[in-house]
This record gives sequence, structure tokens and C-alpha cells, in this order.
Amino acid sequence: QVQLVESGGGLVQPGGSLRLSCPASGMIFSMYYSAWYRQAPGKQREFVAEITTGGVTDYADSVKGRFTISRDNTKNTMYLQMNSLKPEDTAVYYCYARRMTSIYWGQGTQVTVSS
Repeated sequence: QVQLVESGGGLVQPGGSLRLSCPASGMIFSMYYSAWYRQAPGKQREFVAEITTGGVTDYADSVKGRFTISRDNTKNTMYLQMNSLKPEDTAVYYCYARRMTSIYWGQGTQVTVSS
């Protein structure tokens, strides 16, 4: 059974940093296209960052230059390093993995940016 379990969310002041983790069980992360999404209250879930099986990364314009997605194959874990956080980054953050017709989501972790 595949499980993705996000952690690392919390309350942080504007300008601060957080690192989200998403360890996987029941699957090998490096064999999946994977990504981070987020959903703010009253808004649709939106793409944040992606990493391909080959390690190529891409980002939403709103986070480019501030967020970094990475994957540690030895730990079978994906990360999202978030720097220079803004109040508009407040959302529940989800990790996502896809391989052919298999799609998996984590349960989400809350990130709140507020003074």
C-alpha cells in the first residue's frame, strides 16, 4: 500500500523559512513524476513545484526563486524548501506522485505565514 505523509508545516513569520518533507512507502519515488501542490482557503488546489524522474525541476511563477524542490533517493523522500515566505503562501501543502495511471496524494500539511 502506497503512503505519502507530509510533515514540516507550521506557523512562520513573513520572511521566514520552512522545509516540508514527504517520505514515501510502498513505492520508489525516483520512478515517479512528483510534485508539490497547495490549496488556500476558498481557492482551488494549485501547482507549486515539480521534479521529474530525471531530476528536472520546475516551479510556479509565484514561488520561483524562493522555493526549492528536491528528492533524496536514499531516503525515498521528497522535500520542499521554502524561503522568504509571504502571507499569500499560507495554504495546505500536498505532495503528489504519478506513474502511468497510478496517482497518489499525501494528506497535506498546513503552512501559515503570519506575524
